[in-house]
Amino acid sequence: MMVRLYDTQAQTLRDFEPTDPANVTMYVCGPTVQSGPHIGHLRAALSFDLLRRWLAHRFGRVTFVRNVTDIDDKVLANATVDEPWWALAYRMELEFSHAYAAIGIDAPTYEPRATGSIPQMIELIDALIERGHAYAAPDGSGDVYFDVRSWAPYGALTHQSLDAMEPAADADPRGKRDPHDFALWKGAKPGEPADAVWTAPWGAGRPGWHIECSAMSRRYLGGEFDIHGGGLDLRFPHHENELAQSTAAGDPFARYWVHNGLVTVDGQKMSKSLGNFVLATDALAVRDPLVIRYALGAAHYRSSLDISEKAFDEADAALDRIRSFQERAARVLDADRVPATDLPHEFVAAMDDDLNVPRAIGVIHEHVRSGNTALDAGTDPTEIAGAADAVAAMLDILALNPRSERWQTASAGPSATALDTLVQTMITQRADARAAKDWAAADRVRDAIAAAGITLEDTPDGTHWSIDGK
Repeated sequence: MMVRLYDTQAQTLRDFEPTDPANVTMYVCGPTVQSGPHIGHLRAALSFDLLRRWLAHRFGRVTFVRNVTDIDDKVLANATVDEPWWALAYRMELEFSHAYAAIGIDAPTYEPRATGSIPQMIELIDALIERGHAYAAPDGSGDVYFDVRSWAPYGALTHQSLDAMEPAADADPRGKRDPHDFALWKGAKPGEPADAVWTAPWGAGRPGWHIECSAMSRRYLGGEFDIHGGGLDLRFPHHENELAQSTAAGDPFARYWVHNGLVTVDGQKMSKSLGNFVLATDALAVRDPLVIRYALGAAHYRSSLDISEKAFDEADAALDRIRSFQERAARVLDADRVPATDLPHEFVAAMDDDLNVPRAIGVIHEHVRSGNTALDAGTDPTEIAGAADAVAAMLDILALNPRSERWQTASAGPSATALDTLVQTMITQRADARAAKDWAAADRVRDAIAAAGITLEDTPDGTHWSIDGK
């Protein structure tokens, strides 16, 4: 069996063969930290967290780099007198890190800030000028542009012809030879903060957006690496320009291009003008982080994902079915046994097939159903243990296991404790009524519990409750 990934540039599924099978190298474009994260940012980061986890399982090691763009026009525009650009960027970076960690996204191997690699950007720009693929604006402004017509393969990622492209709108066109040329360096302008300016051979200023990722990927992974990832909206112009400038500088650059689909809200494109942005902080304030992770990861990473209250409710119900089975199985299995960690063949096949998480989750629920059937039938514990261990192993790969310490800690709190106390009190009242043969009272308690969406299971060692049962 071999991992296969959809390569955006090749526009087809390709067998994934890393340069070094003992160390997969992966670069993903991280956030521009001018404002806090929304649900689309979480979906993008989660897509590559899942890919990283699977590649680590298959190959053993993944060197994963995700950058932070902390100097950009938008960061400068959102700064204030009371909060300078660098303070705003750091505050927003912390918001992203908190939101990522909350839904179980592991920190990257390296997470460089753009401002930490300015010398490497200047070096790369200098090399492009020497090779004849970039030029400093003749007006002395300090601007430097990539000369797109000097590089014949320009457009190779998105398969567009140059003349069909929109002009580059990432910088002042004051010194451009061609409207499609894009900024590598932006000369300092009056009114911009003095601490947002760096010295360069062609004039003081700051880097363009695209050069940042080319320089940082080269610095941390070398001139050639396995996977370049990011959102579908980054293919053009950002990734197209990265590919052009890096290869024009002599680097082989990324061997596979992987892009995640975008997010809609209640069927509409997420847009500030429509006011339908779902901020990460708002979602985390009202939803269990594990539910958010499940909801955002349940669709195929390349598909569009529609986020609604219904999607979160469905994720919540699916997790309750898993949790209920795990709790039932735990009551009949030896707590001291060593669980098996083998993954079902069907799960592995799904994950190897372009990270088909929806199919993999389907395999998990098939094992939950078969495990519940075995429990209902009072089957030999060996069969129950097989289902429980397979479910746990698959959930652990996806970081969706409700019984893992990560989520046990996250879900523990005053609300959970209060709910358990109330339900246990009602269970005691029902038991007392049954002991007194007051069947009407016992039925009233049972019906009240059921009306709240809680299922009771009477076993030889007591009554246990779960939400939504199986």
